[in-house]
Amino acid sequence: MDKLPFDPHNPWLELRRLTPARIALGRTGTSIPTHAQLDFQYAHAQARDAVHLPFDHAALSSQLAERGRESLLLHSAATDRNMYLQRPDLGRKLSDASAQTLCDYAAAHPGGVDLVIVVADGLSALAVHRHTLPFLARFEEQMADNWTIAPVILVEQGRVAVADEIGELLGAKMTVILIGERPGLSSPDSLGLYFTYNPKVGLTDAWRNCISNVRLEGLSYGMAAHRLLYLMREACRRQLSGVNLKDEAQVQTLESDAGTDMKGNFLLGPPNA
Repeated sequence: MDKLPFDPHNPWLELRRLTPARIALGRTGTSIPTHAQLDFQYAHAQARDAVHLPFDHAALSSQLAERGRESLLLHSAATDRNMYLQRPDLGRKLSDASAQTLCDYAAAHPGGVDLVIVVADGLSALAVHRHTLPFLARFEEQMADNWTIAPVILVEQGRVAVADEIGELLGAKMTVILIGERPGLSSPDSLGLYFTYNPKVGLTDAWRNCISNVRLEGLSYGMAAHRLLYLMREACRRQLSGVNLKDEAQVQTLESDAGTDMKGNFLLGPPNA
């Protein structure tokens, strides 16, 4: 974002400092300035690159192994990236070979598990590469529950619903899928978390809880982990997830820490005493 000179007579410049949104771009005649147009084209190219970046599952598997976490590589029914983008339905289910691999693993490890963590490239492998390990580190730091956890499942060309099939085949009580979200013009590396209690094939999005925009410029790893753990504990207590399970996690803020009671629009500052 360009550094703009302070101008007390132009409130748009102050707002621009608070958001990556494309506001206060200026104009040259009836068009936007050249630098703004070039910046837009660059952001668009970054978004396209994120969509087509191959999933480096080998590197991620190796990094997980270094942290003592076992992983299992699977593939959706979409055989390549072009098919994945044109046939969303194929990204929502496992290939026959991967489904058989998972069935064999479940047969060798009967009894089911409490939690399966799935990692899929989605629409931005860049997000998965950047944020999976830091998020899992914070998640493990905060998790004090005695849940049994399956190996991390890596899925190439996967979409959100593929976690339902994985959870059902493994007899899991809960699944959470870490997946690259559709890139925006200011966020090519946004990671999404989708949580489901009692996963099974055929569930709709109404049965899932979403925690979005996990990245350095968005929702922090610690905050995302805090919210996910709240949802998981409430799901176990109430035996449900989705629209009937609201994220009511209590989070301390600077204002609450200071014991103040600030009201009003944060863009405009605190109200007059």
